[in-house]
Amino acid sequence: SRHPGRSGIIAAMPAFDDVLRTVDDAFVALSREKRIPGVAWGVIRDGVLAHAAGTGVTRDGGEDVPDADTVFRIASMTKSFTASAILLLRDEGRLRLDDPVADHVPALAAWALPTRDSAPITIRQLLTMSAGLPTDDPWGDRQQALPLEEFDALLRRGPVFAWPPDTTFEYSNLGYGILGRVVTAAAGREYREVVRDRLMGPLGMTSSGFEVDEIPLDRLAHGYARVGEDLVREGEDTYGALASMGGLYSTVRDLARWVGGFLDAFPARDDPEDGHPLRRASRREMQQAHRTWPMEVDGHPAHDAAPVEGGGYGYGLWAVSRTGVGTIVGHGGGYPGYGTQMVWHPATGLGVVAAGNLRYAGVHPVALAQLAALVGADGVVARRPRPMARVTAAVELVGRLIERWDDAQADAWFAMNMDLDEPRQRRRQAVAAAVQAVGGPFQVDDARPLESDAPAHRRWWLRGERGWLRCGIQLSPEPVPLIQALAVTAVVEPSPALRAAGEAIVAAAGAAAWPVGARAAATVDRDVVTRGLSVVAGWLGEVELGPQLLGDGTTTATWELVTPGATTRIGRARARLAITLDAASGELAAVTVEAAPAVAPAEGW
Repeated sequence: SRHPGRSGIIAAMPAFDDVLRTVDDAFVALSREKRIPGVAWGVIRDGVLAHAAGTGVTRDGGEDVPDADTVFRIASMTKSFTASAILLLRDEGRLRLDDPVADHVPALAAWALPTRDSAPITIRQLLTMSAGLPTDDPWGDRQQALPLEEFDALLRRGPVFAWPPDTTFEYSNLGYGILGRVVTAAAGREYREVVRDRLMGPLGMTSSGFEVDEIPLDRLAHGYARVGEDLVREGEDTYGALASMGGLYSTVRDLARWVGGFLDAFPARDDPEDGHPLRRASRREMQQAHRTWPMEVDGHPAHDAAPVEGGGYGYGLWAVSRTGVGTIVGHGGGYPGYGTQMVWHPATGLGVVAAGNLRYAGVHPVALAQLAALVGADGVVARRPRPMARVTAAVELVGRLIERWDDAQADAWFAMNMDLDEPRQRRRQAVAAAVQAVGGPFQVDDARPLESDAPAHRRWWLRGERGWLRCGIQLSPEPVPLIQALAVTAVVEPSPALRAAGEAIVAAAGAAAWPVGARAAATVDRDVVTRGLSVVAGWLGEVELGPQLLGDGTTTATWELVTPGATTRIGRARARLAITLDAASGELAAVTVEAAPAVAPAEGW
């Protein structure tokens, strides 16, 4: 287990129950800092609501504390229900995602597209926010109760376009309002009836609805805005044409059921469908980034590593991949009187739902941060790619070739490209040279765990007398998979002189000066090395050499840089040191201090 964003350090992680207390503390602090009247939140684990709490009050002047059954307007989280209704109708053959929207909503037929070469807008483009419509927050939030006939008149007049359709992501409430009309046309029933009867009803979401009169008033959290120092109650819009973009009311408990359904879609499996109204494949389809947006680097403490995130919008949900955490799916909601968020981590089955009763209450950053903390808690196991059985047999074959090369076995296992990519004799000689450099006998190094980036891939380390063999294979996509790529690299333990040179370099981390006694050739830029060490010291504090990644034993070595005493996992450090030592002169011929690659962990779907 490891903590997201602290990939070079794997100390003792907090227990899951301890992190739950941190979750509570974080939302209480948010409520006080943002002066939100009331906040409720919940944690989903193994498909159910495992923990829920609240703080503050459901209404000004009252004493009721929000809880898992308090009703909030969930605003744009409604979009996931709209998208689910679209896919439900798609699965029944009532529409296709690439249908022109005008086929279902005739008011769009007269739209003047932004360019002569623009193709008609499709349902898929509206789902993925790529129809070219301009962002309409906060205008769209005030159109919730727009009567259907007025909405039709608005559509007939045609919108202004920001982009040519199907070129880029731009968030559009109007687009999801149109999708509500698509649902009505394809289903032959009003949108809210489809969502209520075909989605929420079967899932037991009995506390959710589109109208205030569907909800017990004593459980409704009043929505507020702050005007100066005053807390002013917001109005409650009735059901209208834009309800499909943000009109639902719901609770933490009901939303936990909704999130649990998306989490249960993973992994793909042969089991019968579980009674969810939307099939598992369609739920997985919704959780993919179908329209990407630019990669982002969040604001972060200067001494910490930058959390990099890439992803995009799926169908009524966003999906991003974050370094150190992996894939996160969710959606937020901001509305006059309310702010909500649901986020989940498919690889672990964990999720967080939160709602506050203040205009655009900013619960999103806390929900996301606490989900990441839960993912990193002790005892939480993430789903990783499971190698196919053929991979295990291939790893055993490589072990036999390392021990004693046998061309007959290689013939049986090597794909046709192998000898074309590298002649057999040269490959055999290279493996023999690596074995000789390290020295056997060899055994799997448990300190450097087996890793798979995909089911047909495997990477592992064998410990030998003087170091390691770093091994990797990739199998072909043939009916009987064969080895299409094989790497066996010697990593030899450094000589005393090479290690002493590395230790002298890292000992200067944070000192802002070149290490005393370390001789370097003119090719080494001492200022660059010193600055790099200062940055690493800012990340980690004290620094020492960690696991060795590369090296020939006498002239070259590359190590991970870690905090003294920390337990590290190979390939997860935040910085590396690579040196080249001139054996004749004893001088450092090259020194590189670099940030290690930051990647999201491989996940098994």
